[in-house]
Amino acid sequence: MRNILITGAASGIGAATARLFYRHGWQVGLLDINAQALAELAAELGNAWHAELDVTDPAAVKAALAGFCALHGGQLRLLFNSAGILHCGHFEEIELSAHTRIVQINVLGTLNMTHAAFTYLKATPQAQVINMCSASGLYGVPHLASYSASKFAVRALSEALDLEWAKYGIRVGDLMPPFVSTPMLSNQRFKAPVLRRLGVNLEAQAVAQAAWEQAQHSKVHRPISLQFKLLYGFGQLTPAWITRRIMAWLSRD
Repeated sequence: MRNILITGAASGIGAATARLFYRHGWQVGLLDINAQALAELAAELGNAWHAELDVTDPAAVKAALAGFCALHGGQLRLLFNSAGILHCGHFEEIELSAHTRIVQINVLGTLNMTHAAFTYLKATPQAQVINMCSASGLYGVPHLASYSASKFAVRALSEALDLEWAKYGIRVGDLMPPFVSTPMLSNQRFKAPVLRRLGVNLEAQAVAQAAWEQAQHSKVHRPISLQFKLLYGFGQLTPAWITRRIMAWLSRD
């Protein structure tokens, strides 16, 4: 069984991942709230299965999973929780509703999908969940406070479920890229200082390639790009106050 169900599939990392797995001969399922872009991608990928979905709606999530997995004997080899949103700015200047929406999509959306997928994953040999985390899940990033907090939650979920679901043969891990050149990031009106200092040097295709590598050899955390691999490794070896100093400098106005 080689099938993958992708949230946030209509653009950016989700779309790049869908194209890559399709080229490798996988059966691809596409989910996104943007129905038009989703239909266009599905047509490009040989009329791939797709459904408009708001991942914050638990009932709709269950229906989408049931619909896709019914075509594959009730099995799901890989769930890729790629849906997510970002809002850069000073914490107090961002509307509370925007902070809430970040948590709803990035955290609750991932919870909804993963919880509903369990039955299908359990029925599938070598089943996996890949969660879209971020370098922002390593240390809290100023001007991306709620986004960073959401990625800490995703990181913890990946760690916990990889241990808890090991008895079922289900691997759970996450991808941790730094800033990626996607419409979500380019459409931000506020450019965080950390963005100016580190730059945006990663394309969606590089993250898709990491998802492919994760599907072959699962890790709990998969840092992406040489820059962040070095920072991630450094952070595992040094006291937290040093990481804090580095983040303070990177985020200085």
